[in-house]
Amino acid sequence: MLEIKSFEFGPFGTNCYVVHTENEVLIIDPACSNQYEQQQLYACVNSLNLPSTALHIVATHGHLDHLWGAAWATEQWHMPVLMHEADIPMAQAMQQQYNLFGIRRAAEVFPIENLKSKIKNLKFEIINTPGHTPGSVCLYWPEEKVLFSGDTLFCMGYGRTDLPGGDMTQLITSLQQLFTLPADVRVYPGHGEATTIAAERR
Repeated sequence: MLEIKSFEFGPFGTNCYVVHTENEVLIIDPACSNQYEQQQLYACVNSLNLPSTALHIVATHGHLDHLWGAAWATEQWHMPVLMHEADIPMAQAMQQQYNLFGIRRAAEVFPIENLKSKIKNLKFEIINTPGHTPGSVCLYWPEEKVLFSGDTLFCMGYGRTDLPGGDMTQLITSLQQLFTLPADVRVYPGHGEATTIAAERR
């Protein structure tokens, strides 16, 4: 059975999720921006008593607010952050922004496409949803009817497209794709409260 623990981290109120079964754990958007938030995330993951080889770290896209704690997380668990390859250059180019916020360095990032081959017990789909950024992705568990939507879909809203790499036409197509999912799918967004596909179709 899939279990979900959520945290609101950082100055922009970014949602970080710890998703796990008895044998695997996935950190989605390691946004912890200070020592207190890092301790919260560490305590949550550590309480699961799973080896570091059972842990994986994923970013739904390459924006800074979803990666505040990425370098720290990779140091703690010796795992890279995985994201869509289209957003890797964006994440790697943000070192100047990291410096402004006192973050020592950007995290090591690798393409998310090889993630599913490494995970045995987290049965999910990676849905490419460009628009907010070129490499935005959502993670979907069909059996559990759970979707982690990043900054593509929010409760009563959707991701902005006025930042570099944003594209409203692509975002509309991505939203239309998500709206084909079952109405009772529970949506956990990158910011704000959870919602459902049915509620956002209206």
